[in-house]
Amino acid sequence: MTDRAVQRRRRALYLFFFLNGIAMSSWVTRTPDIRDRLGVSTAQMGLVLFGLSVGSMTGILCSGRLVSRFGTRPVTAVGTLLIVASVAVVGAGSALASAPLVTAGLCLFGVGAGAGEVAINVDGADVERITGRPVLPTLHGCFSLGTVVGALAGMAATAAAFPAHWHLSAVAVVAAGIFTYAIGAVPAGTGIRAAPPAPGSAGPSKPQVWRDRRLLLIGAIVLAMALAEGAANDWLPLLMVDGHGLDAAAGSLVYVGFAAAMTLGRFGGTFFLSRHSRATVVRASAVSGALGLCLVIFSDNTVVAAAAVLFWGLGASLGFPVALSAAGDSGPAETARVGLVATIGYIAFLVGPPTLGFLGDHYGLRPAMVVVLAFVAAAAFAAPAAGTRGSRHHGADTRTPAEPAAERSAQRTEG
Repeated sequence: MTDRAVQRRRRALYLFFFLNGIAMSSWVTRTPDIRDRLGVSTAQMGLVLFGLSVGSMTGILCSGRLVSRFGTRPVTAVGTLLIVASVAVVGAGSALASAPLVTAGLCLFGVGAGAGEVAINVDGADVERITGRPVLPTLHGCFSLGTVVGALAGMAATAAAFPAHWHLSAVAVVAAGIFTYAIGAVPAGTGIRAAPPAPGSAGPSKPQVWRDRRLLLIGAIVLAMALAEGAANDWLPLLMVDGHGLDAAAGSLVYVGFAAAMTLGRFGGTFFLSRHSRATVVRASAVSGALGLCLVIFSDNTVVAAAAVLFWGLGASLGFPVALSAAGDSGPAETARVGLVATIGYIAFLVGPPTLGFLGDHYGLRPAMVVVLAFVAAAAFAAPAAGTRGSRHHGADTRTPAEPAAERSAQRTEG
């Protein structure tokens, strides 16, 4: 690929992550309004959000096979179109006060995000290989930037009492325009498996990956950090409204602060990862996240709790991308390792919303967040598994002999 084509491709990937962030934060900031419109309890809202979890898990489990068979471009396209459609469906469910329709819309969002995000990450890793420069932290930073923009728009719409269904319909139109502009820059063929594995060699690879103790510890880190991020995405506006007495607009503003902290952490992640080990960055992230959660849970001062969300966001920002990089560098069979860690991470999105919803219904959302705090604190002790600096970004080549041949095959496919 030419340098110009690579630049266009990278910009397109930035836009896809940005689109996902806008779409997600747009409905997150309207969850208090949607909850009131549906007339459901906190536990029932957890079941509504469970649709997102089921969709996410379905998408992530299917994505690897789909990318291997069809490549990243069609998977990215279908996944993004599902996200666009899902925002419109959630808006329609809000307009009709239909909890099943909102649940179906969130399920569509989860399928699209779960499958599409894996495809975009595979494409981003390929751009990293071509350019020799880190791309994944900035990609995830664009997602967080999208959440900031979407959250600001959602906060403004909430403050103006603008109906959620019209707001989400406008977001769907904007997302469709971004998709139309960006999809043409994504090349065909990336991620397609050049040849099926030999029947005798495919069988033992999976149990070997599952038995890797370090990889499972990396999975535990991403599980904790994904739970910290997902808990804020699903519950933070309601947490500030129900747990700290803020109105809906102020609760959305607090979520904007969380999203801004996530954005800052991810765009600044490359700077810190170039100067400190992954283990140090993960440990500092876990400590920051735990500090923020402690203050949000246990402080009765609303200002202190709202400010602590910034520590929560900074702590959660680098967990997912750093863990994916660590998994890829932890041994042979990089795709299987990254897929395993990503699947473990999505377990947090599967069990998190309903669990926190049921706990919140019985004990309140603030006490329910103690579960998240415990996982994040545990991640600080598991941080050494993340290892040292990423070899991909610092010149060392830890690939197995088969991997360069696979790369050459991929280059022939792209060319």
